[in-house]
Amino acid sequence: MSDIVSQKDRQIDRLCDIMRRLRDPDTGCPWDIKQDFDTIAPYTIEEAYEVADAIQQNDSDKLCDELGDLLLQVVFHAQIATDKNLFNFDDVARGISKKMIRRHPHIFADISASTEDEVRKNWEQIKAEERAAHHHDGLSPLSLMDDIPKNMPAAKVALKMQKRAASVGFDWPDISDVLAKLKEETAELEAELEHMSKPALKEEIGDLLFVIANLARKAGVDPEAALMGCNDKFDRRFRYIEDSLRQAGKDITKSSLAEMDALWDEAKQAAR
Repeated sequence: MSDIVSQKDRQIDRLCDIMRRLRDPDTGCPWDIKQDFDTIAPYTIEEAYEVADAIQQNDSDKLCDELGDLLLQVVFHAQIATDKNLFNFDDVARGISKKMIRRHPHIFADISASTEDEVRKNWEQIKAEERAAHHHDGLSPLSLMDDIPKNMPAAKVALKMQKRAASVGFDWPDISDVLAKLKEETAELEAELEHMSKPALKEEIGDLLFVIANLARKAGVDPEAALMGCNDKFDRRFRYIEDSLRQAGKDITKSSLAEMDALWDEAKQAAR
C-alpha cells in the first residue's frame, strides 16, 4: 500500500487504485471480487442515508467520514463497470461535468437567470430536453413520469411526480384546495373503515398519504424530511417515557396508557 501513497498525489487517484487492487481477480480481496452492481446497490443507498443522518446531526466530522463512504460506493461501481468494459471512473466524472455545464447555461453560456425560480425553470426545461433525447425506443410515448426512480422512498417519488405534473399546469391553484382534498380523502378512509377491507384500506391510505405529500409540496416542505423529523421527535419523547419509568422503578409493560401519556406531555413541555 505504501507504493500507492508515494506515487499518487491526488487522493481520488489513490482511492481508485485501492479499489482496483481490491478487485484484482488474482491478488484482490475475495469479498470485493465477488460483488456486482446488484449486491453493492443496497450499500450505496444505505451510505446516502448515513450522509443525510450526519447532516441532520450537524456533525461535520461524521459527515466527512460518511461522504468518504459514499464516494467509495461511486468508485466501487465504476470499477465494476471497468471490469466489464462498460465505462470507467473518468467517464463518470466527465459525464457529470458535462451535465452540470449543460444545466447551468446562465453560468457557462449566455442564458439569463437572475433568480432561483428562473434557474429552476431552466433546469427543468433542460432535463425535459434530455429525457426526450434519451427516448430512443420509438414504441412508447414520451411521458413526464419517465426516469423517476420507483425504488426511492415513496414520499420522494410522489413529490417528483407532483412537481412534473405541476410543471404543465396539472396542479391545485391554492393550498386551500389541497386541504379540501385532504378532508375528502379522510372522509373516504373513515367510510372504508366500516368495512375493513384491506385492499380498499390500503388504497385509501395511499390516497391520503399522496395528498399529504402534495400539501407538503405546496407549503414548501419536503415530506420525507418532515416525516424523518417527526420520527426523531417521537424517538426522543418515547425514550423520555422509558427513562422516567425506569428511574421510578416501574416496568413500562405494566404501566397504563394514562401514565405514559402524562410523561409524553412532560417530554413535550421539556422540549419547549
